[in-house]
Amino acid sequence: MTFFNTEITAFFNLYLLLILGYAILIMSSYLILAYLSTKELRKYLKKNSFVDYNVLLTSEFAPKLSLIAPAYNEGFTIEENVKSLLSLHYNNYEVIVVNDGSKDNSMEILIKKYDLVLTDFNINSKIETKKIKGVYTSRNAAYKKLIVVDKENGGKADALNVGLNIAQNPYVVCIDVDCILDKDSLLKLAKPFLESFGKRVIATGGVVRIANQCIIKNGRLVEINVPDGMLPRIQVLEYLRAFLLGRMAWGRLDGLLLISGAFGAFDKEIALLAGGYDTKTVGEDMELVVRMRRYMLENKLPYTVRYIPDPLCWTEAPEDFKIFKKQRSRWMRGTIETLGIHKRMFLNPKYKLLGMVSVPYWALFEFLAPAIEFTGLFITVLFIIFGLLHWHFFVILVLFVYFFAVLFSVMALYSEEKTYHKYPKQVDFLKLLLAAFIEPVYFHPLAVYAALVGYKEKIMGTKGWGEMTRKGFTKKE
Repeated sequence: MTFFNTEITAFFNLYLLLILGYAILIMSSYLILAYLSTKELRKYLKKNSFVDYNVLLTSEFAPKLSLIAPAYNEGFTIEENVKSLLSLHYNNYEVIVVNDGSKDNSMEILIKKYDLVLTDFNINSKIETKKIKGVYTSRNAAYKKLIVVDKENGGKADALNVGLNIAQNPYVVCIDVDCILDKDSLLKLAKPFLESFGKRVIATGGVVRIANQCIIKNGRLVEINVPDGMLPRIQVLEYLRAFLLGRMAWGRLDGLLLISGAFGAFDKEIALLAGGYDTKTVGEDMELVVRMRRYMLENKLPYTVRYIPDPLCWTEAPEDFKIFKKQRSRWMRGTIETLGIHKRMFLNPKYKLLGMVSVPYWALFEFLAPAIEFTGLFITVLFIIFGLLHWHFFVILVLFVYFFAVLFSVMALYSEEKTYHKYPKQVDFLKLLLAAFIEPVYFHPLAVYAALVGYKEKIMGTKGWGEMTRKGFTKKE
């Protein structure tokens, strides 16, 4: 009996040590990333305060871009979104909308609204894709930049590969068609490709913001509002943390593994040499960035991946838990698949910072975090039930984690207020501040549950994206 009690005590002590160690490690990493992000953000804002983007707009040296926008059942928003893409402040670009076998009226809307007709188009099929039904261009000169491809359904990655095959320009900008871009988005996104000295910029990405309850007019965002619903409102905070206090730091370290699939630019040549988008993963955006970086490292080619902290892209966030769960479980499956495909990079000094820091960080704090948190909570409750752990300790630990989470959200909100200040209304600021206190007890458990569903789906062999129903943007005529 004494031996049995000794074993339980040893396990209990080890468990406490591991849980506290993990909590301290993850919180410390967040604070370090926040510190690095703050320094890099200040540096960026100071450097770019003197930039006249009109010079780039009129420059003959401005990089030529091809915007690729996959569309599947986007009838609610596709008219406004394509209008937004065609009205950007940039000269050297084309818009390629790839209709990925939509079952709704997306194609009919595009044909009618933009006066499209079938055309002969030379397609260089460097990447194998699903069958293309037809390529359309407009008879209206106002839409001369627009190319619409109608193809059999093959998923987002397959649609993006079609865009890569058709794109005529050296740089491609991959964007979700449900997004609204700021008018200067392409100017800011193209700038890093002009600033590369010695190292080839193979990819660059910008900040994505939540557009729920924002007002859209003629494809432009004319009024920014904080979402009324608590679920999308908290996602505003989540995106602020991820982009302002996370990716800014990874950009400074040149260790970014992910450029948001909602809006990112790539060197087309390197993307094609790396094999294009992987159609067998639902995390195609992250996987392509990792594979492009791996290609450059394995071929000993100097390169970099840049990050733009400006709010360039606005997207619709899920407003109900069913859609949210599908999105987040898919994100987890994509993370698992990418880390599995590139597992040889883990703690491999051959891949430098990526192998020694970036990949281990994602494995420990993105892939494993939900499982560790759930398991830790479950064991803690068991210890309390069997009297091995006093509930006072549990309450203190929970309060500590809660206030740290609130503090981190407030830090992100403060960074937003001191930099881009996209939410000038006092009532909006107060709504977001209230959301920071609600998030740990409402949103975070939902996110952890959705991630656990992602584990289950991966084990069960679930494929595909699932239906992502959208409500559409609020329009102002």
